[in-house]
Order: sequence, then structure tokens, then C-alpha cells
Amino acid sequence: MATPRKLTVTDAHLAEALAGRTYLLFDGGMGTLVQAAGLHTVHEVPDLLNLTHPEAIVAIQRQYVEAGADCITTNTFNTNRLKLANAGATVAEVYAAAAANAQVAGAPLVAGDIGPTGALLEPLGTLTFDEAFDIFSEQARAAEAAGCDLIVVETMADLLEAKAAVLAAVESTTLPVFATMTFGEDGRTFLGTTPAIAATTLSALGASAVGLNCSLGPTELAPLVGELAPHDRALVMVQPNAGLPRIQDGETVFDVGPNEFAQAMEAILDAGATVIGGCCGTTPDHIAALRALIDARPLPAVASVSVPAHTPVASSATAVSASSASSRAAWGEQSEPKGLSASSVPNLRYRPAFTVTSAQQMVSLPEGEARIAVIGERINPTGKKKLKAALQAGDVDYLVAEAAAQQRAGADILDVNVGVPGLDEPALLSQVTHALQATVPLPLQLDSSDPAAIEAAARAYAGRPMVNSVNGKADNLAAVLPVVARYGCTVVGLTLDENGIPPTAEERLAIAERIVAAAEARGIPREDVAIDCLVMAAATNQDEVREILRAVALVKERLGVRTVLGVSNVSFGLPARPLVNSTFLAAAFGAGLDMPILNPLNARYRDTVATFRILNGQDTGCRAFLEAYANASDPYEVAANPAASSAVTSREGGASPAPTKGIPSSYPIPVTGAFADAVETVAHLAECVLEGRSAPVAVATERLLETHDGLAVINDVFVPVLDVVGQKYDEGTFFLPQLMASAEAVKAGFDLIRDRARAASANATPTEGAHVPADADRAIIVATVQGDIHDIGKNIVKMLLENYGFTVIDLGRDVAPEAIVAAARDTGARLIGLSALMTTTVGAMEHTIALVHEQLPGVAVMVGGAVITQEFADQIGADFYAKDAAASTRVASTFFDD
Repeated sequence: MATPRKLTVTDAHLAEALAGRTYLLFDGGMGTLVQAAGLHTVHEVPDLLNLTHPEAIVAIQRQYVEAGADCITTNTFNTNRLKLANAGATVAEVYAAAAANAQVAGAPLVAGDIGPTGALLEPLGTLTFDEAFDIFSEQARAAEAAGCDLIVVETMADLLEAKAAVLAAVESTTLPVFATMTFGEDGRTFLGTTPAIAATTLSALGASAVGLNCSLGPTELAPLVGELAPHDRALVMVQPNAGLPRIQDGETVFDVGPNEFAQAMEAILDAGATVIGGCCGTTPDHIAALRALIDARPLPAVASVSVPAHTPVASSATAVSASSASSRAAWGEQSEPKGLSASSVPNLRYRPAFTVTSAQQMVSLPEGEARIAVIGERINPTGKKKLKAALQAGDVDYLVAEAAAQQRAGADILDVNVGVPGLDEPALLSQVTHALQATVPLPLQLDSSDPAAIEAAARAYAGRPMVNSVNGKADNLAAVLPVVARYGCTVVGLTLDENGIPPTAEERLAIAERIVAAAEARGIPREDVAIDCLVMAAATNQDEVREILRAVALVKERLGVRTVLGVSNVSFGLPARPLVNSTFLAAAFGAGLDMPILNPLNARYRDTVATFRILNGQDTGCRAFLEAYANASDPYEVAANPAASSAVTSREGGASPAPTKGIPSSYPIPVTGAFADAVETVAHLAECVLEGRSAPVAVATERLLETHDGLAVINDVFVPVLDVVGQKYDEGTFFLPQLMASAEAVKAGFDLIRDRARAASANATPTEGAHVPADADRAIIVATVQGDIHDIGKNIVKMLLENYGFTVIDLGRDVAPEAIVAAARDTGARLIGLSALMTTTVGAMEHTIALVHEQLPGVAVMVGGAVITQEFADQIGADFYAKDAAASTRVASTFFDD
């Protein structure tokens, strides 16, 4: 939970809205009205219209004020230093002009708009988190200096970029910060983030409102709001498009009119939204319909949830709002508005839960529900010589392999500890966290006793990490809890203090009480705290084992927080350690353990976890247990009857039922007869591709090339494993980061084969860095269409196509149709990929397609982008539609193979 901060709020209606007691109505789309005014081609960056055509922007915004909007968004979606480079205006100048225009238009409230940077953050791109943070900080400061009443971070598709923007705005200003992300029809962003993950991450960072905007219409967004609201500690904000775009008489139009839009928004209000407005395709008429809708509804109820508020509000002596003087005066008399006290959350539908996320997966343990989650312990050098050696050698790939193995074995969260004497722990923990998040979708527990290491890893973590740990020592609480609060983490508290680990359950409980109280004082609600009562070895502290179990029960009963235990500690010094550990694990579950830290590769532990999930009701209908164990033999019967052992898979820790789902029992791809002499190498290479490990793929490829032709390796190994990668992506078990990591791993093998082929051919034509491809038959031109300055999607497609072995000629963004045709003619490329994000530029896409087909018969065009659908692609004459980067590789493969 974010560190509590004072907000500058000088408008009574905004204060009531922040408390969840009234609705707040934003304006609608800007781009379509700019296009209607004939101004969309004046500047590459339309935000410059604030300076050159202020009267036009004022006229548009005045229409929204007259329609009843409470808040007008500044025309600054693109106003960052990257997009304004060489534009002749500074960030501060554009924000000042934009805010002034909104105020001249009569805006009751002005929201300083911040859109995406337009650049990809690491690991997919080159922009670092800190660089993004600095860019957004400059924007936020400019918005506040310009007199904006609040800041809205909108249309984010990358959770890490959204985190950078929210954190920058929260830390750089005293204004309320609203944040929305954009989701596709599958309910995820293009990087795999769900609304629930976005809500829990961004609201924990201190955003005053979190929600959804753009991409879909209100009917499609309604179920996503229902998914988001229970995890959102802030207000729920929703700004849908007016449906999906289509071409009519050469113009881009949207199908959902004002009345239909308002009717569909009823379901969104019922799902918990109190901050609403419109996005692409919406007009002042849509906003007027929303005004009538909310004016006819009862005021929203206010939730009473016992968690510290993350945004206490104080009145400000500085007049920032554009509201009337009378409302300011009335509001200025109050020192603190009601409804945002430490005992309330403004979202009625919020349900407290201990939640840990990555950008793609979430582990949620809701308050009052019996659920457990397994924390994998294997990325910890304590007692692990190979892992320690890998860390000392800088072999992060070894850690990725350990993470992937634990994921397959059923771990829910991965503990990450890199503490080795002599190493730079802050730098190493950050590096390892970065590498794991690029390849494995599981949430991470950042495990360190060094607050600097925790902060280094938590800052650029995509999602909401779990921090292990804080303890009862006063200096430790003072050092660690501010980091946890700043980055919205959940935290594990260890029951030890200046006097060490106490022997009794009551003493452990007393330390836990101090930790929870200290966390709450820092603005961290108790549902974000888990307590580790610290397992001692039964061989040396036998009496304390019972006390540990009693302590777990007391913590659950008295504090109501989640509990953690490092299970394997109990068996130190004893034989048959897996037997001791699994028995203790079962006893701990009975006492109230929620999150055991254990080795998920051990079969006994998996058996205990799977069985307990039946007993606590987590495995609904026993479905997972039946799938894994229906045909399994009893391990003790097998032990008594060795002849039956062949029916049971041998697993670490002794014989037991069939392997748990997710642990591979066969090779990942079929091995052809040509590679019958290298079965293990092929299987290893395929596994490394699926785990996104480039270095061992190159090594395995080199081994295969000793006895096999490079083309055979590509056709019999790389292509089949990429098919598996694509299948996992389509199934939703892989997301774009994993897809890119796997493709990058294959590229390591492709590059090796290519380099060998070049060396063997004196006449080979180099293609690295060249604009003219060596093989025009497999060359693809990619470009963002004229008038569109957004190229994130196009850049991802380029990288993925290159990793799949295609030659890509990137023409950049805002490319004229004639330039695209000329490039295709000059290079001989037979396939062109066009991208568009802005609804105002899809007309340029249609014109480009028509020009290509007219002048270059036989050249095909595939299209994609946030506003493009299959129906729209068909309307504008595209040959292919690629709904995402993965689809572009399938289109290209099919096209060139036919």
C-alpha cells in the first residue's frame, strides 16, 4: 500500500467524488472531433494544437462542458519529451497552454492527461524504468504547475509503464492521480495483464482511481469492470469507446450512439464504477446522455472497510481548481473531507485479500476464504552449492531454469534470494528479478535482509511483489516498511526482535502484533501483511515445534492475517527429511498455515498440498486431485508389492501417484527419424526454447550442427517448438514476454545456423543491418501509417518476425503511402505490415492498401493495431488481419509457404 500522502483538493465535488459519495463525469473523445474540424493533419503531434489553434481546442472542450462534464481532460496525451523532440515546444509549454484552454472552456475541473511514452520498456524495449519515471515526472510536475486539479494516466497497455507513470505522479505532485489501462477482447492487455492485476497493483501504489478505457465499447467492458472492482482499493473509473470503428463513405465511424452508450453504461455503474466518461468515438452527445443517466441514479453508497486510507485529503491554500469561487470557499473551511478517513475505502465492492502479482498472474488469498499458495524455495543459495556458484559466475540462466522447473511443478509464487557474500546484492537481485519476469509469469517473493536490495528489485518490478521480510526490530521496521509502502508490496513479518526468536507462541504473537501495528502506521493494511512464526529444527528444538503450530493458530485467530512458514527447516539433522517435512506441512495446514515455503519438485510435498486443497475446499469438486490421482497406485501398496512399481512413476522422496499436472513426462516436441541419434539434445533444446533460455539453445544447436544439416535443424526442431510456443500463447499459458523470450532463444539458434551458412558460402549477401534483404521472397515491410506516431505494436511485431527468421524492413512511424509503395518496389518485398493506433489515422491505412494493390499487384498487406478488427480489415481491403504479434508470424508463415 502506498505511503499516505496529503492531497491538494480545493473543489467540494471532487472531494465528494474521491470519498465515493458522488459520481464524477469526464469528457469524451478528442481525436474524432479534431478530425471533424479538419485539424488532424496540421501537426504530427496533435497536442501542439493547444499552442497554434487554441480556439479550436477550446471550442471542442466547451461542448463537453455544456454537455455536463465535471472534468475536462487536457489535450496532452502525447506531451512527453520523446514525442515532442524537435517539435519546437517544451512539455511545460504545452501543458500550460492545454490547461489554460480547458479553463477558458469553462471546465469545472481540469485533468492533466498523461498517455504512454510511445516507447517499449525493458525487456521488450530499451527504455528503462527510471527513464520512464523521469519522463512521467516531468509531465506530472508540468500539469500541476499549469493549474490542473488532478492527473489522469490513461490508455496504458504495459503494467510496468503504468506503474512508472502512477508512481511518478504520486511522488512528484500533491494531486489526485487517476489511472486507466486498455484491454483487449480476451480481457488482457497485449502483455497479458488482467483488470484484477492492474487494480491491485495500481491502487496499492496510491492511485485515487483505477480502471479501464479505450479499445472496447461499454457492453464489452462491463464484465471486465466486474473483474476489476473487487481488487480495486481506489475508485473505479471507466471510459469506453463508442463501440468498434468501421469505415463508412471513407470516414471512420463508431456504431454505438449516445442513447445506446448510456444504456450500456448502466451495467458498468452497477458493477461499481463512479468515475465515468468516454473515449474514442464518443462525442458531447454521449457525455450529455451519461449526465442524464447519473443524475437520475441514487448517489453511490460508501464502503466501510477497515484498512488505512492511502489518500488522506487536506485542503490547500493554493487555488488549483477551476471550480467556482463559492465552492472553493465553502470547501476551504474544512481541514479534512469526510469519507476518506483511515477506516474507509471509496469502492464499495472492494474485498480485502492478500494479493501478489506478476504482470500476467495473480495469487489472491481473500479475507475469510480458506486458500493456500505454495512458495517455491529453490532460488536461494543457502545450502545450495550449484546455485551459489551460478550466482558467483553471473549465470542467471541457471536461475531461470530453476524457476521454470518450479513453475511446472505447481509453485504459485517464487522466492528469490541472491544473498551471497561478496556480491552486489541490490544490483544482482534487480538483475535476476528482471530476467525471471521476462521468462516466467509467476509472482515473485523478493527475499533479502538488505532494504536497498529490496527497493532495487521492487521499484522496476512489473506487478505487485511480496517482500520477505521485515521483523520486530525497531530499526528493521523503520528501514523496510517505507520501501514496502512506497511500492505497494505485500510483506512477510518474521517473529523475531532484538532478543532473538522467542520460545513461546504468545511471545511470537506479541512480536507479530507489533509488526502489524507498525505496518498499519505506515499505511500498509493488515491484509497486506503475512506473519512467519519461524520454524525451528525438531532435532534440536523439539518442544518448540508445538509452539510454532500454536503460534500460527494464535496469529490467525487474534490478528486475522495470512501466515508463512519455511517448512524444510523442521527436518534439519534428521533422516527421511521429506517424510518429516510433509508430516509437519500437514500439521501446519491444520493450524492455519496459508503459504508454505517449500521445494515443489518434491513429490511428497505436492501430495500433501493437493490433498489439503480438497479438505479446505480450494479444489472445487476435487477436479484437480481426480485428474492427477485417479489412476495412481497407493505408494505403500507399491512398496509392499514391488512388482506393481512399474505402474508408478518414481519421484524424489519415494514412490507415489502419477506426476502432478504440469511436470513434463515426455519430450516437448516429436523427434523425427533424422534426429534419432540426438533425441536428448533435441528435447533439451526444445525445453530451453520454452523456458526462454538463449545461451543453452545456442550450445545445443551447435551440438546438433556437428552431425546434422542446418535446414534440418530449422525444419525438424525450431519450427515444431515454435508451434508449441504459439499454441501455449493461444491457450493463455504463455503471454507476450514469454513468447518473445522463446522467440529470442530460437533466434540464438537461427543466428548460429545463418552465420555458418555465410561462412560456407563465398557469395553470401550479408543482411545484418541492411535495408535490402538477401532473400526478398521472405522480406516483410512494416510501418505505422501516415499521421500515426505510435509504434509500440509495430516494434513488437518487427522483433517477433525477426526472431522467427524473417527479414524485416522497418520504415518507422507516420509513413506516407507513397513511401511504403516505393520501399516495396525497391526491395521486392511481397508482404507489408501496417499498424495504426489512432482512430483518426485508419483512413490513411485504407489509402495505403489501395495504393499498394493498384501499383504493386501480387504484394499483400496485413494490418493490425488497437483499433483494428477483422471486420474493419475486410472493409478497408486488407489481405490479412493480425490481431496480435503472434498472429503476424502465422500470417507471414502461411503467406510465404503457400
